[in-house]
Amino acid sequence: MSWLKEVFGVQKPIIAMCHLEPLPGDPGYKADKGLAWIMESARRNLAALQEGGVDAVMFSKVDPITYVTMARVIGEILREIKVPFGVNVLWDPTASIDLAVATGALFVREIFSGVYASDFGLWNTNTGEVIRHQHAVHGEKVRLLFNIVPEAASYLGARSVSDIARSTVFNHRPDALCVSGLVAGVPTSADTLKLAKDAASDTPIFANTGVRLENVEQQLAVADGAVVGTTFKKDGYIWNDVDVARVKAFMKKVKDFRGGK
Repeated sequence: MSWLKEVFGVQKPIIAMCHLEPLPGDPGYKADKGLAWIMESARRNLAALQEGGVDAVMFSKVDPITYVTMARVIGEILREIKVPFGVNVLWDPTASIDLAVATGALFVREIFSGVYASDFGLWNTNTGEVIRHQHAVHGEKVRLLFNIVPEAASYLGARSVSDIARSTVFNHRPDALCVSGLVAGVPTSADTLKLAKDAASDTPIFANTGVRLENVEQQLAVADGAVVGTTFKKDGYIWNDVDVARVKAFMKKVKDFRGGK
């Protein structure tokens, strides 16, 4: 698991979601405010996360027009990003890799393997095709975080989390596995994390949702890192701006936990 220290500078890194306001193509896009307002919001939230002491940030959105716009937004604020960053185009692993290569992102989180029934329809994948594309666009250094228990979705077929984790590691050699709760903000079951961890050998496991001040020690006692979004927002509400005081309190607890370990 040495790559975690190599990329993030710490063990058990906290990757903070830097959520963007709705972009062109999204029904919620505020055309009257335009991209300048979106960039200002991104700058404000990025600054709060970095001031709060997170180890990395991840930008996440969906649709072709959206990820093209994401490239512009990230390009505009690139000089202000002081921590490692990743990207996630929901749910398009090829677009995520393209965006990472274009912007210099060090990692992506995606659904790279498996078939799922979800609130957004049927998700199918072709890992071999995606990895070949990754090498074709010279993105082989981009770390791949495989979401094996995605939010709002169920694996098609009666397979346990242990079996999914074990076969994903054997067949696809992911850089890390992400394990989620039902939706964003819902904690990942500690039991599910442990099953995945025990089955994944030396592959890092990330708690992907619902990591909060009150459960972060429990989650990091099992997981090798966490992706955190909702708890960093004002009042713990996912669509609010980042609250730097909440970030600082959370990261202090994480750093104390690391020191104790």
